[in-house]
Amino acid sequence: MHPPALQHGDGAVRPTGEWTLSALTPRVGELRRALAQAGAAGWDLSAIDRLDSFGALLLWRAWNGRIPEGAIVPEALAGHFARLAESAAAPPPRTRFGVLDAVALLGTTVLGLASHLVDFIALIGRLALDLAYLSVRPRDWPLKEFSANLHKVGVRAMPVSALVGFLIGVVLSYLSALQLKAFGADIYIVNILGLGIIRELGPVLVSVLVAGRSGSAMTAQLGVMRVTEEVDALSVMGISKYVRLVLPKVAALTLAMPLLVLWTSAVALIGGMMSAELQLGLNYGFFIETLPKVVPPANLYIAMGKGAVFGLLIALVACHFGLRVKPNTESLSANTTASVVTAITMVILVDAVFAIATRAIGVPT
Repeated sequence: MHPPALQHGDGAVRPTGEWTLSALTPRVGELRRALAQAGAAGWDLSAIDRLDSFGALLLWRAWNGRIPEGAIVPEALAGHFARLAESAAAPPPRTRFGVLDAVALLGTTVLGLASHLVDFIALIGRLALDLAYLSVRPRDWPLKEFSANLHKVGVRAMPVSALVGFLIGVVLSYLSALQLKAFGADIYIVNILGLGIIRELGPVLVSVLVAGRSGSAMTAQLGVMRVTEEVDALSVMGISKYVRLVLPKVAALTLAMPLLVLWTSAVALIGGMMSAELQLGLNYGFFIETLPKVVPPANLYIAMGKGAVFGLLIALVACHFGLRVKPNTESLSANTTASVVTAITMVILVDAVFAIATRAIGVPT
């Protein structure tokens, strides 16, 4: 290993030794001054033992961004300077965003949405065909995969959903108590908590948590299997990726969501009941006795129905984006993010449809 140096002779400057980052670092200041004093004299790089990007950049800057005329640059080293010349090339002039650009952007967006819609409908159709196939061949049901997914999306989600539900119940009860106490309507906190949590907050809150937790995990799992070509391996072995990968996830989340909604709503009501007892002095017995009277059972059925529909949508969206992942990490991250955002958006839109369709059901008059 020869240290980097500059030699002068015969009207030429000859860099010698290893012009690499590790070799140049101890003497980089001295060599920069020497390069600045060398000027535009003839250059001969044939004595350089090794050259990396850092050494090439050091010389390139000393040459003011271009190879001097008459410089001797061996072919093995010319590639470094060619890349530097390409990176230093002026970028193309920016054109103004015009009407045609707007039309092209709109068309690209519409075509992208249409592609997603077609693939999503195809996924639903494929699952319907698989269900028809499995209905006549019950031994082919992927029960182990279904059980494993049910444990992942259901049992493991119980602690975090209970914690968030309890805190939401406490906060909602506390804020409601401040307003109700001012009007002497303390007992109506049971109505607010019962209808608000069971009918709306419970299903939506659980759906947002599950979309961020389980939905993203499903997309990431399928995406990684696409990147590692495990999905292609299943196809080569004659195993349906929809039966083994998609159907268990969809079925497990559809079944687990209503149960998670009941669990989270119950814990949220317990938190609200504790807060109401502390803020308004309402005892637990009065709260438990009044709740079934002011909240008809129809609200519970609506909540469970919402949970099943939301779970189905979240799982379908997660699997849809997971199967669209291309074999690169950037596509994996982009589709995982799109999966969570799309699932939450669809949950809110479908919840609005539920609110309109069931506006006259389960609401005391």
